[in-house]
Amino acid sequence: MKTLNIKNLGPIQSANIDFGDLTFFVGPQASGKSIVLQMVKLLEDKAYIRRIYEEQGFTWPTDSDKVLDLVLGEGMAGIWEKATELEADRITIKQSQFRFKTDEPFEDSKESVFYIPAQRVMCFQGDWLKSFYTVESSAPFVLKNFSEQIRQYSDKMLLKSPDVFPKAQYLKAPIRKVIESSVYQDGNIKIDNDGRKRFKQSIGKNLVPFMSWSAGQKEFMSLLLSFYLLCPPSKASKKTDVNTIIIEEPEMGLHPKAIEGVILQILDLMERGYKVIVSTHSPVFLEFAWAFTYFKEVGFEDGLFELFSLPKKDQQVKQLFSSLLEKEVKTYFFDRQELGVKVRDISTLDAEDTNSAVANWGGLSSFASRALDIVATHAANAD
Repeated sequence: MKTLNIKNLGPIQSANIDFGDLTFFVGPQASGKSIVLQMVKLLEDKAYIRRIYEEQGFTWPTDSDKVLDLVLGEGMAGIWEKATELEADRITIKQSQFRFKTDEPFEDSKESVFYIPAQRVMCFQGDWLKSFYTVESSAPFVLKNFSEQIRQYSDKMLLKSPDVFPKAQYLKAPIRKVIESSVYQDGNIKIDNDGRKRFKQSIGKNLVPFMSWSAGQKEFMSLLLSFYLLCPPSKASKKTDVNTIIIEEPEMGLHPKAIEGVILQILDLMERGYKVIVSTHSPVFLEFAWAFTYFKEVGFEDGLFELFSLPKKDQQVKQLFSSLLEKEVKTYFFDRQELGVKVRDISTLDAEDTNSAVANWGGLSSFASRALDIVATHAANAD
């Protein structure tokens, strides 16, 4: 999908989105970011979603409202109103299209959008992963399917080796080192299969089960498994058929240094040919987007090496950054107003822009700017 135009969908009054190679969504809670992202998934993968539900013993609804409830989560049918307008790649989408025609095939459909949801820690039950069917029945499809995907992947990984992290040939070495130092502090992760499968981390002489890890380590675990799944160590550079990756709030529970590791992995996904969409509440991602935009404008190729403190001589780093400045990074702000949310393009991230939405990066830099101004004013007056 290249473009998505929306009017009157849930809290969103209007949105005109041109997706880049990397697209950021920012905005306050309950401003419609997840609705837009899940709608992208539904529009691109409707046949695949139906196939998965049918394989799990569900029947695809014949009522369009019930399709939205089933896919987006219980109670979500009401987001589509009489005044709702939806256009994807300049093609008008009607609500009735969420149903299936009797001769519309779905059995052999493949997934094109891989979705990593914000509620991913809910995929764990104790020290292991839930299946599609054991995730809460009212949960959206993206959570159920994500849990099932990484559970199946972990089962397959266990057949080869109980070692999970660090793992040679999985993730590029510079990225792996950042994650190792900033998230797991040299602790090794294994799958313990002594009677029941459990993720454990070896810390010194102790094997610590998943539920006793730090919040950030638990949050990152499902991200790590996703990156493994999407970046196969074989000659294939990407997961077959998937061309777009959606990641909701990848910063949850993470130190800024660990977020750098996530950004590096996102860059690796782009280098492999994926388009990536990220929703975030962290200014770190927009700091990267702002710096990247500058590097691209002035042709400062060494900027990425310096930004991440990575050596220019490292061949994997060179490969990672080789063509990135040819990519397009877009940023959209979900601006809540009295009549609803207007989605604004703030991709320039220009701090001198007269539009406060752009200058304050959709509100993510406003507190820091205000604190700086207050302190500077007070210091000047004190002198």
